[in-house]
Formats: sequence, structure tokens, C-alpha cells
Amino acid sequence: MSETNIVSPLRQHMMEDMAARKLNPHTQRSHIQSCKRFAAWLKRSPDTATPDEIRRFQLYLIESGTSICNRNRIMTGVRFLFRVTLRRHDLAAEVWHLKEPQKLPPVLSPDEVKRVLTMATSLKARAMLTLAYGCGLRASEVVRLRAGDIDSEQKIIRIVQSKGQKDRHVMLPAEVLELLRQWWKARPTAYDASVAPEQSWLFPGRSQHQPLTTRQFSRLFKEAAKAAGLRKTLSLHSLRHSFATHLLERAGTFASFRRCSDTRGWRRRPATPAWRPE
Repeated sequence: MSETNIVSPLRQHMMEDMAARKLNPHTQRSHIQSCKRFAAWLKRSPDTATPDEIRRFQLYLIESGTSICNRNRIMTGVRFLFRVTLRRHDLAAEVWHLKEPQKLPPVLSPDEVKRVLTMATSLKARAMLTLAYGCGLRASEVVRLRAGDIDSEQKIIRIVQSKGQKDRHVMLPAEVLELLRQWWKARPTAYDASVAPEQSWLFPGRSQHQPLTTRQFSRLFKEAAKAAGLRKTLSLHSLRHSFATHLLERAGTFASFRRCSDTRGWRRRPATPAWRPE
């Protein structure tokens, strides 16, 4: 797995194994990068590794200051190579994962959320951020919305093949729908000519037939948060955490959580308020 543009037979085999299992493109890139890092440390092809070298590589990751999250991500890719591509279950068994510390996610107050939405730099940014908070959507779900996913009559949004390759419906508040209608009138239509109306991206990107990226969306959130004067460490996903927290605060009990969790895509019910919607 060299750094050149030539794809080695081993890497090609691994790419085919991942494609055959329909792994997410991001996951595929992560696995390849993980194996390239292992090969760089090993200074030869990973298919020649020994159990002791796998053990020492994991020790190296910890001693070099790699976070537990990144360390586990790297070893997941390496284990896929040994377990699936090379069929070396003896080597795959040498890979272990460390338990990640559970931390409370940062949450915005209702007033802080209002300030962020107010300070959005454009109508597009305000519409996207409002969707993320008002409907509890992930960043990837917001950017991949198409016009046909919005059902204004039933006031629901259809989320297609999101995390875990699952579809679901989420409620569409009237104020969010009104904001989306405003955005639809102002939305650029340069790339709509050869696309069916219901297949048009709600938030088109800079490239033809591609939506806005999650990185660009995150940048819009950072700009709004900075303009709102928020000094706490936040990410775009903080809006989803805040939505969930405010939902539970308004309900006053966990009794309503089960009723709402299926439409929000949360896989498990929390035992205490210290929980994380994924």
C-alpha cells in the first residue's frame, strides 16, 4: 500500500471487499488510510505482519498520543484487512478496542439557539440551521434533502437511507415549512434543467448535480455561532443535541421519548438525562 498512484493488488482486493459489502464511501476511505498508516509504520506490506507487530503498533498509537477514538478507528480498518481481505482471523484476533470515555455533549440554551439562527449569514444558512435544530436532523441529512422529501401537506420530511441505511419520517413544523418556502423562491436553479423537480437538491452545492457538503454546512454554523458571541466549544451536531434536550425538558418526562425516538432516528432509550442522540 504505497503512497504512489499505482493501486497494489492488496489494496484493490480490499477496495473490492468493501464495495461488495456496500460500506459507506467515508468508511472505505478511512479503512484505506488506516491500513496505509499501518504499512508506513511497518515499512512493508501489511500482509507480512506478525502478531507481535500488530501488538506493538497498537502500543505505538497509544504512546504517540493518538486519541482513543482515532486509535479505535485505525484498528477497525486494520482488522477489516486481516479478517475480510486476507482471511487471517488469527491476526484479526490480535486487534483490541479501548472503551471510549463517555462525555456529556455541549448543549445550547433556547436563547443561544435563537441567537445563532438570527445571526445566520444568509437565508440558505438560516434555513439549513433551522432544519438541523427544528427537526433534529443530522448535518448529512440536511445537505442531502431533495425537493421530493418535503411533504408540505402532511408536514413531514422523509429522510432517505440515513445512518444505519434506514429511512424515517420527521415532523415538519409550520414555521420551518414557511422558511423553506422562502428559500425555495430564492434558491439557485442553474443545475435544475436536466433534473426532475422532485429530485432537485434542496441545497445545491458548487458542483453540478451535487449538494452542499457537510464541511460547508459546518462552516456556516461556525460563522453564525461566532457572530452570536458564543464562546463555548460547539459543533454543528450541537444543534441536534440541543433539540433533543429541549424536547425532553418540554416533555418533563421520558415517557414521550419512545413516542418520538423512532421518527428522530435514535436507536436506544436513555436511562438518565446524560445521553447522546447519534
